Parts: sequence; structure tokens; C-alpha cells
Amino acid sequence: MPAYPDDDPTSLRLDLELVPKGTAVSEVVKQLIGLLTAGELVPGSRLPPERQLAERIGVGRSAVREALAALEILGIVSVRPGSGTYLRDTTSELLPTTLSWGMMLNATRTRELIEVRSGLEIQAATLAAARIDDADVEKLRGFVDTMREHRDDIDTFLQADIRFHLQIAISADNIVLRDLLQSTRSLLRLWVERGLRDRVQAEAAYREHLDVFEAIAARDPAAAEQAMRRHMSTAGERVGHADVGGPSA
Repeated sequence: MPAYPDDDPTSLRLDLELVPKGTAVSEVVKQLIGLLTAGELVPGSRLPPERQLAERIGVGRSAVREALAALEILGIVSVRPGSGTYLRDTTSELLPTTLSWGMMLNATRTRELIEVRSGLEIQAATLAAARIDDADVEKLRGFVDTMREHRDDIDTFLQADIRFHLQIAISADNIVLRDLLQSTRSLLRLWVERGLRDRVQAEAAYREHLDVFEAIAARDPAAAEQAMRRHMSTAGERVGHADVGGPSA
């Protein structure tokens, strides 16, 4: 992906509006999608810094950071620590529409999307167990280790959780499945923090991820399927106790 270290994203014309209270993250995502699809940014372009985006939209930097994280999981942007956020050059034209649709989900549709995501995750784990290589096993191990070490740091735990599931999708070696999972997880990520809030829940989630990891590392598709099925079931229960009906991973 091309990078433009000398460009100045602060000089871009930003048609962004102040958002009403209580809708910060979803509105930031909508406005960023509008910015990304307006044609002003070409693939590889660097977005304006978080501080500038937050000031122009009238939200906190945390809302901008969360919105960018959602777009990164979806595959629309790439966040490079110490460098900035860049528009990816492999973005599907359908993803912005999908994400915009996801902003409008009600509780019923969110539960339905959770069911779809569950099936995709189970399939991904099953395929990954049959196809994963040693290098990817070590990547998964690293994410599980991070979760174990940061059970009191929910933000770090969640980032490792997200990357664990993304790696499984990559190791499944099925591009369509990977892209579908990226889309569904990104839609649900706007709810995800509501389902995982304390160390007790993090402990349970860690054990579930460890079971999935051990089954995949053992190259046992049947065990991986069962472990991911159990994880999706209990994750859904945690989500069900959140304000929507919506997910921890």
C-alpha cells in the first residue's frame, strides 16, 4: 500500500458537522465514511490526526479513536502507530454501505447479526485448525498471552481479543469468509465493550479463547469447532446482559 509521509492531511477540506450527544461513535463513523468516499482521499492517503478530527466534529478523542478502530477492523483504514491512519487500497466498495447499515441496527437485528457472526466464527475456527501453519499458531499464542496478562486492562484485552479472531479468519485461508467476518465484527464492535466490563468477565473470556487456541494449535478441527461454539454461546450471553442485546468476543 502506498504511503505518503510528506502529505499534509490537515490541509484537507473537512465537511464534518458537530454531532448530538449520545451518538458520538456511530456519528463519527458515518462522517468518516463520508469523508473517505467523497473522493478527496486516494488509497494510501493519510487521514487528519485524531485531535483535528475531534475538534472539527465536536467529540472527544476517544470517540474518534474508537471509530477509527472500527474502520480498521473493517479493513477500510490502516492505523500505523507513530505514523497515522491511512486509507487502505484494498477497500471493498460495499463495506461503507454495510457499515452504514450497521449503524441503524435495532436490538432484534443486532441479535440476528450476532447469530450470523457466530456461524462464521465457528466455520473459521474449524478451517483454521486444518490449515494453520506454525507461524500463525505463534501469533495466536501471543494474543492469548496478552489477554492473560491484561485481564485488568479491558481496553488492551479487547484489542488482543479482536486480533485473535482476525488471525483465525486469516488462518482459515478463505478470503470470502475473512471479509464477511471483518464486516460483521466491525458492525458489532460498536456494541462490544458493553459485553465485557470487568475482570470476572475477562477471566471467563480468556479461558474460552485459550480453549479455542489449544484446539487450533493441536490441528483438531472438531475440537476447534466445539470450543468456538461454546465461546460464541457464552459471549452471546454476556452481550445479552448489555444494554442492547449486543457483543463481547
